[in-house]
Amino acid sequence: MSKAKRYNPTKTDAQIIKKGSLLYFFLFPLFLSVVIALFGKHYSAFLINSVAFLLFFGVIFLSKIGFAQEMDYKKAKLTKAPKVPYKQLSAYLLGVSTLFSAYIAGGVALIDSLIMSGISILGYWLYYGFDPKKDKLENFGDISADVVLETLGEAQDKIADIKRDISTMSDTLLKDKIEMALERADIILVAITEKPQDIRKARKFLIVYIDGIANVTSSYNSLDESDISQDTRNRLLELMEDVEIKFKAELERLKANSQFDLDVNIDLLKEQIRG
Repeated sequence: MSKAKRYNPTKTDAQIIKKGSLLYFFLFPLFLSVVIALFGKHYSAFLINSVAFLLFFGVIFLSKIGFAQEMDYKKAKLTKAPKVPYKQLSAYLLGVSTLFSAYIAGGVALIDSLIMSGISILGYWLYYGFDPKKDKLENFGDISADVVLETLGEAQDKIADIKRDISTMSDTLLKDKIEMALERADIILVAITEKPQDIRKARKFLIVYIDGIANVTSSYNSLDESDISQDTRNRLLELMEDVEIKFKAELERLKANSQFDLDVNIDLLKEQIRG
């Protein structure tokens, strides 16, 4: 993790850039006006146009955060609505930027500038929509929604850390066993997401086993692989086999529990029909 990695845009990054591409049209003429004012030695115009450019750049910056939040919200089955309405803030900042550019930088009449500002805010909302406001949470019974989201989030973060740690492993056999265990872990998290009431029963899996793998891989990465003895390697392989068995058993238990709930609901429905 100490080595710097080259940034490569992900599919989500590309979607965000594509979604906000319309906003970049505001920057191009402002950038030209800044350059022209600078080379023409019109320093007051350069300063004003630079402020306008930065304001519109701020709109794009906030919008990208808002778009990312919205995409994460849509992908997640269980999540809370974003706390900070970045898209709403972007719309208001676009209005301010338009007003500044028209009235201060462009010399347009105040009433016309205000109308243009209002139209820009309305246009932003019509094109990009509003920030998600409704929590995507179900009735978890006596389990707090915050506990469910926090526990799942911590587990997902640990799995991401493990995947990052094993990406540099040269021991392919050990790496494959860890990846196989993580595949089961991902499936279990999906199962728990489908039925959050099981999170209390799966707490040992979420805390003990995933946390244990994270500690092992972190310790493994702190050493030079050539310094790890064959005996230690064998113990690690045996440990991962045991973990894989535990994960498989946990998944089967969750499936069996869901089947039990289905059978109970069928029996209840039969009783209601008979009644």
